[in-house]
Amino acid sequence: MEDHSRNEERLAPEDLFLRRHLGPSPVEIAEMLDFLGFRSLDELIDAAVPANIRLKKPISLPPPRGEHQVLSELKAIASQNQVFRSFIGMGYNHCITPPVIQRNILENPGWYTAYTPYQAEISQGRLEALLNFQTMITDLTGLQIANASLLDEATAAAEAMSMLYGTRKNEDASLFFVSQGCHPQTVDVIHTRAGPLGIQVVVGDHQTFPFDGKVFGALLQYPATDGVVHDYQAWIEKAHAAGVLVIVAADILSLTLLRSPGEFGADVAVGSTQRFGVPLGFGGPHAAYFATRDAFKRSMPGRLVGVSHDAQGRPALRLALQTREQHIRRDKATSNICTAQVLLAVIASMYAVYHGPDGLLRIARRVHHLAVILAKGLQKLGCRVGSQPFFDTVRIELSDRRSEEILKAAEARRINLRAINEQTISVSLDETTTHRDIEELLRVFNRDRDPGFEIAGLMDGGDFNMSVPHARNSDFLTHPVFHQHHTETEMLRYIRRLESRDITLATSMIPLGSCTMKLNATSEMMALTWPEICQIHPFAPLAQTQGYQILFQQLEEWLAEITGFPKISLQPNAGSQGEYAGLLAIREYHQHQGQKHRDICLIPVSAHGTNPASAVMAGFKVVPVACDGRGNIDLTDLRARTWSHREQLAAIMVTYPSTHGVFEETIMEICQIIHAHGGQVYMDGANMNAQVGLCRPADIGADVCHLNLHKTFCIPHGGGGPGMGPIGVAKHLAPFVPGHCVPGGMGTACRASTEMDREPGFVPSGAVSAAPWGSASILTISWAYIALLGGTGLAEATKVAILNANYVARQLEPHFPVLYKGDRDLVAHECILDLRNWKNSAGIEVEDVAKRLMDYGFHAPTISWPVAGTMMIEPTESESRVELDRFCDAMIAIHGEIQAIASGEMDRQDNVLKNAPHTAQSLVADTWKHSYSRELAGYPAPWTREHKFWPPVARIDNVYGDRNLVCSCLPVEEFVAVLL
Repeated sequence: MEDHSRNEERLAPEDLFLRRHLGPSPVEIAEMLDFLGFRSLDELIDAAVPANIRLKKPISLPPPRGEHQVLSELKAIASQNQVFRSFIGMGYNHCITPPVIQRNILENPGWYTAYTPYQAEISQGRLEALLNFQTMITDLTGLQIANASLLDEATAAAEAMSMLYGTRKNEDASLFFVSQGCHPQTVDVIHTRAGPLGIQVVVGDHQTFPFDGKVFGALLQYPATDGVVHDYQAWIEKAHAAGVLVIVAADILSLTLLRSPGEFGADVAVGSTQRFGVPLGFGGPHAAYFATRDAFKRSMPGRLVGVSHDAQGRPALRLALQTREQHIRRDKATSNICTAQVLLAVIASMYAVYHGPDGLLRIARRVHHLAVILAKGLQKLGCRVGSQPFFDTVRIELSDRRSEEILKAAEARRINLRAINEQTISVSLDETTTHRDIEELLRVFNRDRDPGFEIAGLMDGGDFNMSVPHARNSDFLTHPVFHQHHTETEMLRYIRRLESRDITLATSMIPLGSCTMKLNATSEMMALTWPEICQIHPFAPLAQTQGYQILFQQLEEWLAEITGFPKISLQPNAGSQGEYAGLLAIREYHQHQGQKHRDICLIPVSAHGTNPASAVMAGFKVVPVACDGRGNIDLTDLRARTWSHREQLAAIMVTYPSTHGVFEETIMEICQIIHAHGGQVYMDGANMNAQVGLCRPADIGADVCHLNLHKTFCIPHGGGGPGMGPIGVAKHLAPFVPGHCVPGGMGTACRASTEMDREPGFVPSGAVSAAPWGSASILTISWAYIALLGGTGLAEATKVAILNANYVARQLEPHFPVLYKGDRDLVAHECILDLRNWKNSAGIEVEDVAKRLMDYGFHAPTISWPVAGTMMIEPTESESRVELDRFCDAMIAIHGEIQAIASGEMDRQDNVLKNAPHTAQSLVADTWKHSYSRELAGYPAPWTREHKFWPPVARIDNVYGDRNLVCSCLPVEEFVAVLL
């Protein structure tokens, strides 16, 4: 009888995902192991991963499945969602994603597999799209500067509050006013974020609110959550007279018709760009915007694209003012968020480019006209809609009926409405609304009877235009980019032109340490644009989202098994939000235990760079812990600091494996030391790709861990966003995971996380993201990734990730020393190369090597972090041996070039590294003044002759860009003047 496993192998589907996901073939794996001196993957893992943290048995997950089978199963789950027409509003609207944008950006790996544009010379396409985004926002808001997007409207409002609080002139002012006209999810997030900072939040009627010396800031909604358009100018003038700065959360489409916030005095404007072509996705991902006055540009959170010039004097784009970010300023950063929702911001900006100002005006006018028609029809039916102006949302006061009755009548017609209270309904229209929808809505309010009049008749007479002082009179989107691409041919070519200016995973390996840039498989991405996934409103009734609930439950169970934690919260919509949510759970746990005085957070220098800013935002004081010469946490220093702060110790934040790329042997002892003094252990999940299937954070001793789904679990980086950062927590922290104030289904009880261990009278935690399940639609990607690989496949992927890292480290160590290694001379899933010695001997900095790699067709690894003058390389498991060898060959060749400089063979100033990257334009110029050949400059390796990625610009002058800050599109003549 043949072996049973052999028969199973014969019956296995050809599209089993593991063989597609892993880069090296079985033969190559064996050869790489032999190069390292090991007979098997398991032998390598036994040597690399400490035995005391290894799993005693494999993780229990469903077996690996083929891609077709997984997609069929996911389709069956998604089909249990019901796609109703949702007129709920609250900052979320149905929209139309132009097909040219959907196919060529949202579904295109040439856009979604890109990394954050820190290496600006090979990121010019995304940077231009983001500059368009910033220009669009400054134009529409009437403010001077905007960032490259934030996570969602609610967190953007909270970031604005924090910025005003941090820059306030009156240190005694700690009160923040929030208008009751704001969206409830925004108020919820504001409350969550205010508490740890000591900010007192007051929610009330802005028209009757009395200012005093304790108020530092205020938040208004425009239009208000019930649709009313208020004239805020006099109120803001009164606020300014009292020393209060004002944030306005504004609907982006309405600003084409309404006076901009900047024009009536706002200091900050925030909002969502979701309705500019980004699908609802049951809450995300979407790109929020943040605009403010020029005075706040160095205090503004998030990323900022600026204009500079390159070494040849040509205009070039880069990320500006990066010294504000947490990797550099740590606990003194402007925010714990240095991310942006890049892919979604690109879509929103391209929506504006495609439609132009005239097209946006037509869309906005049509939506407003339909809202006016609906209001007229409702009035003819005897409903009260009020006399206040509105844009797209009609507020209906019910006299003889209750909201619940209307909701049920609407549901019977597969329509979702919003109940503001028991006798008030609001209806929000959007660009997908049709005359047929208006007829259906009128029937809902007319007890399922024909209204008795024609819709066409409602269009006669009346004023469909905004009146003074609400009407917008200023121009917007005047730059040529918003006027040149309105045909699909021109739009397609513009998108492709920008795409060609970026290196992505569709181009070559991106070996960024700590960032886990593995390929995002097509099958993992496919569900993202299914209607049952992308067209669901985040506040649709639970009965309509049963498919999502099944997916959430399964994903939570799988992540719980992978991490060892009994409770998972999926709400945090970025790694930064996951860090914050985890720390907040620790803070609230201590407070619930009657230990509010515990406010010290220990952070080793080997922890992830985002940690200190997150700790400060959660209300902790940061105390650093030293590392020893091998990059491990210094236990002597840890014990001393733990003992010194034993009464106030709240937590330690550790990254495992450490950011130094090492499996520390003493990690369990570290956890025990913290627990012995009443503290909690927060484990940063940035390096979870080295743990999955081999060890678990909970078993090691962590109390909470966030997971970067955009790293370990294959959600794409998207050029710097989207991301997701769910947290796993131990049982005693389970009651403190994020909640949410908005019902699941307007009027149905719901929480963003299931109830667990709630004590009688316990007040649950607030929201950290605007939507109950964060960026819910992209959770389908991680679900598919885990379902495809299963438990055995996930473990195998982790082993190969560790193999690839050690293979690269061993190849490069003779040329660039590996800074930190474990006890057995091995690294984890990444390694740090030390380039510091070359500064004195050859005058070469790590940045020079990064730029020279562009000439070889590679994106540089992470540079000068966590150690200045080094490179941190993470190859991931999805890179083939051929690609690993190609990268190593490039690095070895660059080492030879450096040696040529050190020996005097090549000039110390005029050399291929100092002048890198080399553009095609420089190589074909009439004159060539360099001491080296054009061939060496542009074609340094054999593969560059077969396929060459040409950097579109030469090395960019970062200092110039910060000193001469330009962060929006300029007319061509002004753009040139800036560079002169």
